Amino acid sequence: MSQYELIAPCHFGMEAVLKREIQDLGYQIIKTEDGKVTFAGDESAFARANLFLRTAESVLWKVGSFRAETFEELFEGTKNLPWEEYLPPDAKFWAAKATSIRSRLFSSSDIQSIVKKAIVERMKFKYRMEWFPESGSEFPLRVSLLKDEVTIGIDTSGESLHKRGYRRLTSRAPLTETLAAAIIMLTPWKQDRLLVDPFCGSGTIPIEAAMIGANIAPGLNRSFTAKGWSDILPEKIWTQAAEEANDRIRRDIEMNIQGYDIDKDIVAAARKNAKLAGVEQYIHFQQRELVNLQSSRKYGFIITNPPYGERLEDKASMPLLYRQIGQAFRGLDSWSMYLLTGYEEAERYIGRKADKNRKIYNGMLKTYLYQFLGPKPLRSGAQR
Repeated sequence: MSQYELIAPCHFGMEAVLKREIQDLGYQIIKTEDGKVTFAGDESAFARANLFLRTAESVLWKVGSFRAETFEELFEGTKNLPWEEYLPPDAKFWAAKATSIRSRLFSSSDIQSIVKKAIVERMKFKYRMEWFPESGSEFPLRVSLLKDEVTIGIDTSGESLHKRGYRRLTSRAPLTETLAAAIIMLTPWKQDRLLVDPFCGSGTIPIEAAMIGANIAPGLNRSFTAKGWSDILPEKIWTQAAEEANDRIRRDIEMNIQGYDIDKDIVAAARKNAKLAGVEQYIHFQQRELVNLQSSRKYGFIITNPPYGERLEDKASMPLLYRQIGQAFRGLDSWSMYLLTGYEEAERYIGRKADKNRKIYNGMLKTYLYQFLGPKPLRSGAQR
């Protein structure tokens, strides 16, 4: 059975979570680096990785890697890769994205142009053709340079995997679905424990938690570019992966997940998003202010992404907001709180040093996951 080398990019700081996900699917890890995990799998991995991975941004089919410090080296290195083993003669292909970090070559547009030209030259020689119609299936390419090491892969996903298909309406600064899922998976939260997001916005954290609790595959209701590669990947791998995903859903589960926001229109949007995701029965959304956050239930979880003054006009209100977070949390003395924020004075105004602190990049923004740990439930189980 053929083995393929696949690359799954992720948010910087979430590599360990993604690695565990890939291992749980039964695939072998080849390498874990900043912002990506490389793994090996059979042809079913194209479908299963796209369908099941919650924290990956995409799934790339690795073509090759080489070192390049000049555009000539980039051209020759790309041309030397066996493109005829990946692209049929009628393939529609282009360098959809190029990134460069700490490398001598940094112009994305130039990198994209040279990669395309080099592939054409290779295919002219191998296919004995002077012109390519590009009328067939799409093969978008991703080129990344890190310290002059070039890696080229074919994007099997198409739209980023954070686009699950349920979030039609968003708040001002929404958290991506992949990052929300990764944060939840970093915590010990389980579906039998109460979860509250007091800054739920368009509902991403509660919805992702509900999907995790009910074991609903994140890619079940969307399409993928590689589904169009019928001459490379058989249709049965997609059908089998979808059947597996449906069989895995826990349909009789009960959960208590709550999302609050002060904006009633955003709360209404969150409800619509939850319905589109098929998890509205598990989540209670409510217009509610932070000062009213209280509960008699024990061992609950706050998992949230509060405002952190990204805009200059919001900065002055941050000390009061984080004092209110601290006051609300002190009233929940058996709870745990996981708070993702870019506000570096968070601990000071919450009034407590976090038990753990993890640096995570939300796009280009440096943020911190402050982890305030409560006591473990009694052996008899958590009160709900």
